[in-house]
Amino acid sequence: MSFARSVWKILVAIKDGLVLLFLLLFFAAVYAALSSRPSPGKVREGALYLALDGAIVEEAAQFSPTSLLLSGEPPQPEYVERDLVRAIETAAADKRIKAVVLDLEQFSGGSAVQIANVGAALDKVRAAKKPVLVRSLIYTDDAIQLAAHSTEAWIDPLGGVVISGPGGTMLFYKGLLDKLKVKANVFKVGTYKSAVEPFIRSDSSPESRDALNAVLQAVWQNWQDDVKRARPKANYTLAITDPAKWVADAGGDAAQAALKSGMVDRVGDRIAFGRRVAELVGADEDGTLGAFKATELGVYLADKPAPKAGKAVAVVTVAGEIVDGDAGPGTAGGDRIADLIDGVTKSDDYAALVLRVDSPGGSVLASERIRAAVERVKAKGLPIAVSMGSTAASGGYWVSTPAQRIFAEPSTITGSIGVFAVFPSFEETLPEYGVTTEHVATTPLSGQPDLLGGITPQVAAVMQSQVEQTYARFLGFVAKSRGKTTADIDKVGQGRIWDGGTARQLGLVDEFGGVEDAVAWAAKKAGAKEWHAAYIQSDASPFAQFLQQMETGEARHRGAQDLAGVLAARQHGLIARIEADVTRLISGGGMRAYCLECMSDDRAAAPSMAREKLGLMQMLARWLG
Repeated sequence: MSFARSVWKILVAIKDGLVLLFLLLFFAAVYAALSSRPSPGKVREGALYLALDGAIVEEAAQFSPTSLLLSGEPPQPEYVERDLVRAIETAAADKRIKAVVLDLEQFSGGSAVQIANVGAALDKVRAAKKPVLVRSLIYTDDAIQLAAHSTEAWIDPLGGVVISGPGGTMLFYKGLLDKLKVKANVFKVGTYKSAVEPFIRSDSSPESRDALNAVLQAVWQNWQDDVKRARPKANYTLAITDPAKWVADAGGDAAQAALKSGMVDRVGDRIAFGRRVAELVGADEDGTLGAFKATELGVYLADKPAPKAGKAVAVVTVAGEIVDGDAGPGTAGGDRIADLIDGVTKSDDYAALVLRVDSPGGSVLASERIRAAVERVKAKGLPIAVSMGSTAASGGYWVSTPAQRIFAEPSTITGSIGVFAVFPSFEETLPEYGVTTEHVATTPLSGQPDLLGGITPQVAAVMQSQVEQTYARFLGFVAKSRGKTTADIDKVGQGRIWDGGTARQLGLVDEFGGVEDAVAWAAKKAGAKEWHAAYIQSDASPFAQFLQQMETGEARHRGAQDLAGVLAARQHGLIARIEADVTRLISGGGMRAYCLECMSDDRAAAPSMAREKLGLMQMLARWLG
């Protein structure tokens, strides 16, 4: 009997060992599958087909697997601007590509700088005598700007054009806070530093309103100049100034109004558009109505990797709000980006560094960590350039100060040199519900700041002095960078935002140009005769990428894209903005160098809603973990 028991134990042990071995092999196979790169598909002779069913961004967001699973909603697809531009420009000289085709029916838009850069890339295709065809149901500002750079723009018979221009709704909470008897304790420096105004005013201050209007008018003028230069025969005036009359003059048919004004060239549905493309590049053999020979973006980029000749110029991206910790990509986690930059310092593989900044700022501490990391690269003797994208304001300008050369675009929003801190207290709210507090202290700072019982005058004085000292430090960084006095910088600082053109005149920016211009300058400064940009990025989790790709596929079928649906979707951005404002008030995130006006455009707010929601899910995931 004992022998049988021994044999049984041996068999059980063998079974357990085999199960464990099979589990290890299974998970190893899963990891290998997720880590491996699929072989790229074949580029077909025909069109480069860009179905932009999401937003154009500076840096695609990455989310944790837990946040993706908890969100209950797939993330919106995101298309990195440099990938789009590289694919389009490469297609201009590729004999296999006969045309470039854009489907913008579910396009969420992009920043003014990003849209202008993609439009310029389309111009290169046209210059190569290749057709550029665009279609959409509803053309908003960004979509109609891209359509202006096409050789043939199509609109659906049920579609139309909605040109709203930059701007939107600004939210103010002072009345609500007064009703709830919540006190917003605000400490700031800067006449124009409006990031705290929603908590202490019922409207914008005259100074902030004037500064914002000046920037929006400059960006708006750049938009009008671009579309008129790209499509000079089109008449945009009535659609902008009196859209109701513009549509009424076409018998209430918005698609015909767009056609008669020259904004589009043809009216037709998706199948008619596809058949037109097929006439130019050839019909697809699968027999689907309106199908044409085409290669999609991912396949084309895999077939045409970026060249790597000559010396490498490191490019590190600071995109999104600057926050403490290792958040991102898509959000500029200060520790994460500082680590990437320190990797350049430790390596001998790079000739120079370009910091690509597309951020409204955020945490002062995180901004300083990024700035200090750039200074360490500079101390090594490497040339430093900054390339500003759509926004490089407040903390976005803070991280730019070590640069020897700053490049920006005319529509870049920059400046906002100012600092603030804000947190709520409930000393007047709690007694309304029968809750009272008693302060026991051994020093003036005991238990402070007391969000329930209120802060003391001494604490308030310390906080204000810290903010003022930090602002003085900010002025010093800018003055040293720009070769001016702190008094000179204070005159253009005070939290005021500037458009890229004005910033150049004021000396906050050195010259106009994109990231390629910044890379070329830095490479030449390093003495390189040949060079290439080497984008330094954080490694993504293979499992998170796998989940994101699966869920993004589901996001291709969203809500109604007709006129009513598009206009309603814009207002969704207000929900995300309310969430962000409340978080800014209650988070206790320390001193901040943040530009509120940079996010005042409803068109820019709507595409960020999915990212905001997943950000909240990521926060929940950290709590659960």
